[in-house]
Amino acid sequence: MTKAIVIGAGIGGLATAIRLAKKGYAVEVFEANDYVGGKLSTFTLGDYRFDAGPSLFTMPQFVDDLFTLCGENPTDFFQYNRKEVACHYFWEDGKRLTAYGDRERFVKEVEAELAVPAATLKRYLTRAKKKFDRTRTLFLESSLHKWQTYLRKETLIGIANYFSFEIDTSLNDVNTRQLKEPHLVQFYNRFATYNGSNPYKTPGMMTLVQHLEQHYGTYIPKKGMGEITASLYALAKRMGVGFHLSSPVTEILVENKKAVGVCVKEAKHLADLVVSNMDVVPTYRKLLPNQTQPEKVLSQERSSSAVIFYWGVGKSFSQLDLHNIFFSDDYAAEFAAIFNTKTLYHDPTIYVNITSKDVPADAPEGKENWFVMINAPHDTGQDWKAIAEQLREWVFAKLNRNLETDIAPLIEEEWVMTPDIIAQRTQSYLGALYGASSNDKMAAFLRHPNFSREISNMYFCGGSVHPGGGIPLCLLSAKIVSDLIPAP
Repeated sequence: MTKAIVIGAGIGGLATAIRLAKKGYAVEVFEANDYVGGKLSTFTLGDYRFDAGPSLFTMPQFVDDLFTLCGENPTDFFQYNRKEVACHYFWEDGKRLTAYGDRERFVKEVEAELAVPAATLKRYLTRAKKKFDRTRTLFLESSLHKWQTYLRKETLIGIANYFSFEIDTSLNDVNTRQLKEPHLVQFYNRFATYNGSNPYKTPGMMTLVQHLEQHYGTYIPKKGMGEITASLYALAKRMGVGFHLSSPVTEILVENKKAVGVCVKEAKHLADLVVSNMDVVPTYRKLLPNQTQPEKVLSQERSSSAVIFYWGVGKSFSQLDLHNIFFSDDYAAEFAAIFNTKTLYHDPTIYVNITSKDVPADAPEGKENWFVMINAPHDTGQDWKAIAEQLREWVFAKLNRNLETDIAPLIEEEWVMTPDIIAQRTQSYLGALYGASSNDKMAAFLRHPNFSREISNMYFCGGSVHPGGGIPLCLLSAKIVSDLIPAP
């Protein structure tokens, strides 16, 4: 039987393993950690359960598709609910905004709270949808690095509408020009953080990201985000995929410019093809050190990272929901600190995720599990322990002001994740959460392809390669890889 090896059991690796097994390959997955899921894993602190990584779940059809592909009913193995409220937003000047999942209700909310005419916002959202519709086949569903992609009708239509993509101007400039109202501009600038980028640099093309959330909705798995990993892991095993945990790959074996297997703990494991779900930079630097290094791709600016406080909070807050954002008073200064001086701004934007709002078992009754995330620069040797201690005080001050409650005495459990820990636990180069940033207008084309031009039978999936980071894109990368690999 033709054998495939997948390096890494992150969400992209799991999806790739499932697709290749369905295609007829004997699949073996080697994972350095003693758990699967990569960033999308879970842990407990006392009586509180936490999702360690990604907390936003949208486009759930990409998870469902994997069960359907394997002849199973998705609802038999994985259930989720759509959120009526996508997120609550808080500003220091007292402005509040509830981002309803229903478009008409959200438009009315914006008109009532921010005095932005409904027609203005609808026009903005329609433009974002057009960008998505014209580019989804090229940028999200196909390999950008195969000439056949550019001969498709959809691609040619997209190229003909190049100037409507607003690639030559920044997301902030597009939002300012089309929306004008500063709170709403900041609201939509935030979506640049979905791929670890700077809204004052990333191209206006990125307005399509907000279309995805508004159009497809925000969801929560019934057992929390970790259930995505758990359900796909179980599906992969039902498909016959073999898993080797605590088994770090030390080398990808290459003979005559062809990937032929991997080394794990000095033992050789041969295969007909290899797929790396490991960050593309350490894949080359550590596992392929003697092969040609794609320096232009590997040296791209890294995305932002994060400092995350996991808090077991001994109180319930009725004004909060699953997703909550407390905005910085100076967004431009915050991103300048992150990307220019590689520091943190003293008034950071704070994201608070509370899964116990929808998964009651995640916290004791009357209490909540808080995932408190602050965008941060990637790791360049900063003193993260000192930074986290200072940041903790800034976060307390901001939350105390906005919630009119002294938060510190309520914390019963705590753990802190910093960019250096992220790098160590997930092999994400420099702790960057999304691989390369999208601050360059050509960033989409500069991402590493899902295959190697130099080494046959060598493929790549996950957030550090095309089409990018985040759960939906990682799952799409697995589909692209599967489409590139012929049936055995």
